[in-house]
Amino acid sequence: MSMFCHQCQEAAKGTGCTIKGVCGKDETVSNLQDVLLFSLKGLAFVAQEARKQGIVDPQVATALVEGLFATITNANFDKAVFITRIRNAISLREELKKQLALKGIKFQGTSKTPLHPSITFTADTEEAILSVWTEASFLAIEDPDIRALRSLVIFGLKGMAAYMEHAINLGHTNADVIAFIERALAATIDDSLDGAKLTALVLETGKYGVDAMALLDTANTTAYGNPEPTTVQLGVRNNPGILISGHDLKDLEELLEQTKGTGVDVYTHGEMLPAHYYPAFKKYSHFVGNYGNAWWKQTEEFEAFNGPVLLTTNCLVPPKESYKHRVFTTGEAGFPGCVHIADRKEGCKKDFSALIALAKTCQPPKALESGTLVGGFAHAAVEKVAPAVVDAVKHGAIKRFFVMAGCDGRQKSREYYSEFAEALPEDTVILTAGCAKYRYNKLNLGDIGGIPRILDAGQCNDSYSLALTALKLKEAFGAADVNELPISFNIAWYEQKAVIVLLALLYLGFKNIHLGPTLPAFLSPHVAKVLVDNFGIAGIGTVKEDVKLFMGA
Repeated sequence: MSMFCHQCQEAAKGTGCTIKGVCGKDETVSNLQDVLLFSLKGLAFVAQEARKQGIVDPQVATALVEGLFATITNANFDKAVFITRIRNAISLREELKKQLALKGIKFQGTSKTPLHPSITFTADTEEAILSVWTEASFLAIEDPDIRALRSLVIFGLKGMAAYMEHAINLGHTNADVIAFIERALAATIDDSLDGAKLTALVLETGKYGVDAMALLDTANTTAYGNPEPTTVQLGVRNNPGILISGHDLKDLEELLEQTKGTGVDVYTHGEMLPAHYYPAFKKYSHFVGNYGNAWWKQTEEFEAFNGPVLLTTNCLVPPKESYKHRVFTTGEAGFPGCVHIADRKEGCKKDFSALIALAKTCQPPKALESGTLVGGFAHAAVEKVAPAVVDAVKHGAIKRFFVMAGCDGRQKSREYYSEFAEALPEDTVILTAGCAKYRYNKLNLGDIGGIPRILDAGQCNDSYSLALTALKLKEAFGAADVNELPISFNIAWYEQKAVIVLLALLYLGFKNIHLGPTLPAFLSPHVAKVLVDNFGIAGIGTVKEDVKLFMGA
């Protein structure tokens, strides 16, 4: 075994990737990601002690948030980035130790209670850093239940960090969430925490996940307005174009500003589709539509686009050599050989001139499809039509809502979600967010009294909208419990933002959530049983069986 990664739904053989990641990362990058997490845990532990003494370094928050985000599946494949981040984490940790020493506090373990190695290790060269991997790997945690619970916390923190970075980019932060990320990471190296305490920490992670998602919702809507029902074009024009993928709306805003009047069109891909729903982006006449589908189809779709592609966050598939020179990365995304657009300096914007210059030399995108799709049903939009929705339920026009949010993936088993959507009775409505929607958002499922049968709230980052919608319906129906509502959850997952969404839903009290196409590889049998027994978590079966189950519930 030269690596071990079990964080995504496509973990090899349902247990973990041990030779090369299904995502495309090699053993060196995988192991460096593990060591980066290891170094962040040690930094968080020392930062906790410093916080008790009134020492709070903002660089620590940046290192934790950006470091966690960089290790999300399909974000960064550049080993140089991880080596730099590891060195930085060690440097910050040691500087905090110096400041604590001035207050008479020294980190000295004993033979009975040695310090965790993440607090003491030092390494500078790639070889020295990689030599730490055996201690840094999840496999170093021998108890399968403790490993599973710590994994739930850590992967939840990765998703939380993604939400926080997007909000921070828009000038919003939450000191309590940052402090929790620090405390929770430190807790994952505390061997005194038993299963019960770690389970409580898992649910607390869900609580702060809700706070992080609420912060991002405020950041997005403050900057760009509340999403509104919008018709999005799927065809292409005859101008050269730039394709933007990922999740970061600030990057899109700056790209649109810099492409005004250049003759270059801008298209969204994957999780950037919901940008079309925000009022602020509708003023750009060269922001013309969505191109393609979910992240896993990008190798063929980026090839056909002809122009440059900007990856703003995760969801990057290792590019083919034929178009690699047209792929630009920014933020936490990165790939060796692709041009990386540097972070914006305070008070400045990112410089996208290289993409614009390249676009002008490229052919217009090749048409993949034509037509339109409709989205923009975030919580504010749904709230406006809530009386009609409630009336439709009371009169039997709508029998049940299905939350089908989450991620898409390349496995054939995910065809289940398209078939499930098509098999649902005509008196049901799908609430969705995330790239899972690409399995059914182009199906013609019609409407119910003018209410579309597919209500797309936005990105996976906007899953908070679905929870708010459910809570608003609870209020409208006067229900004592959200689980009394005619709402079923059939969620597809792939990476760690889906983990924090799940934990957030559990914290909010939602039960009987079905998760697929497989349950997480990082769950031990016992921890999985706890989730089943206490929260009703379940997998998926056949389409026919599941529709019958849900409609009979």
